[in-house]
Amino acid sequence: MTGRILIADGVPTNRIVLRVKLTAAYYEVLQAGSGADALRLVARDKPDLVIVAADLADMSGAEFCRRLRSRPEAVETPVIVVPPDSDRADRLTLLAAGADEVLPRPVDELVLLARLRSLLRARNAEDELRMREVTQKALGMAEDTAGFEAPARVTVVPVQPEIPVRSAVATLRTRLRDRIEAVTPDMALRHDCAGTDVFVIVDTGTRAGSGLSLLTQLRASPLFRQAAIVYVSRPECRREAASALDLGAGDLLSQGFDAEELVLRLPRQIARKRTEDRLRDTMRNSLRAAVTDPLTGLYNRRYALPYLSRLAERAAAHTRPYALLLADIDYFKRINDTHGHASGDVVLVEVAQRISQNLRAADLVARIGGEEFLIAIPDAAPGVASRTAERLRHVIGSVPFSLPGPGTKAIDVTLSIGVAVAMPGSGEMPETLLDHADRALYAAKGAGRNQVMLAPGAPPKLISPEASLRAVSGGR
Repeated sequence: MTGRILIADGVPTNRIVLRVKLTAAYYEVLQAGSGADALRLVARDKPDLVIVAADLADMSGAEFCRRLRSRPEAVETPVIVVPPDSDRADRLTLLAAGADEVLPRPVDELVLLARLRSLLRARNAEDELRMREVTQKALGMAEDTAGFEAPARVTVVPVQPEIPVRSAVATLRTRLRDRIEAVTPDMALRHDCAGTDVFVIVDTGTRAGSGLSLLTQLRASPLFRQAAIVYVSRPECRREAASALDLGAGDLLSQGFDAEELVLRLPRQIARKRTEDRLRDTMRNSLRAAVTDPLTGLYNRRYALPYLSRLAERAAAHTRPYALLLADIDYFKRINDTHGHASGDVVLVEVAQRISQNLRAADLVARIGGEEFLIAIPDAAPGVASRTAERLRHVIGSVPFSLPGPGTKAIDVTLSIGVAVAMPGSGEMPETLLDHADRALYAAKGAGRNQVMLAPGAPPKLISPEASLRAVSGGR
């Protein structure tokens, strides 16, 4: 499943129709017929996102949002409110109450699914960063948050010359303490805009979708990829709006450039961007020396083991699996003895790079021994974990390693990998799972090396050659 969604609506037909759509998109769906029931489910089941009708029998959509936001465990839970119509005043009221998005009935499925992907992507990325901050606190290395924050920099970019923005920008300047400026698309991509916190791409001109190219360039550029992006489009441009969300826009104004609505949406984007910046900076600066391996740049054992505890707690809370992989370079002592320790170091660095480049941002890789690497993969069932291990084994063994020194020397390097998966409800502690992976690794060594061995709580099982071939060609 790609996420757990709670639907709160007093009309059974509405719940059923929406549940069918979400289930077809591989979401796990919970249902509630009232606001009170929905709040109880939020506390008990901790959904990843809530979709709530604005006309519940026991409370309004705005009241539901206020009650939800008052709960510490749900402050960051994304909420989409579905009102019976597209009244502007109601939309502004709901946004002010804490809704992340307002989608009137009948809900456009294309835009809804794109909005779900966008909100969950942002939530998951922030959760991963927060989990790493918790790990730092467990190590006693977290720093206090600064008490004062300077005004943010917001850059408004009309993508066609005929799009009027002057009046809206003037309104934003009077309502927000942040620095608001309007620039052309060419100016937005210059180095002068590198400090922008939020780009507002205004794509309300006659050529629909003109802003998608700019959005793509901003997301691809190292200068701007961490900036938040708000995309503004016209109501009839539903496909362009959905594409903008999938391309990386963090928020969407689908009813045109409404300055009052942007006043409500911008502070959340600024706060989210600054939270992510802070978490990234804290992780990068506080941990680098103490919890990274100086040779490979990977995390070390001191970081990895507390992280596994946080990963296990999160997996248990969300009833999801996770996997641990232990990878060991085959015949590494022979490499050192034959070619020298400098060549051994080159091999370690290259192995670390190849592994890191073939994992998701949410996955963790650490060097926990001389030639041993730990990979932790959230939300990974046995099939996913095995395919990932096979892909890593292939990227190491398929291309020879170039060694330093006079002349051109290249050697073949292989990995043996042990895989262990904690399924929901298993109750396995991270230490136990790590032991399973270690036993599977030794079994892979005993089976001839250059193997992946799966230990699903039973005796280790060798991945078949057919599965290996499929994993290499398909991959995750």
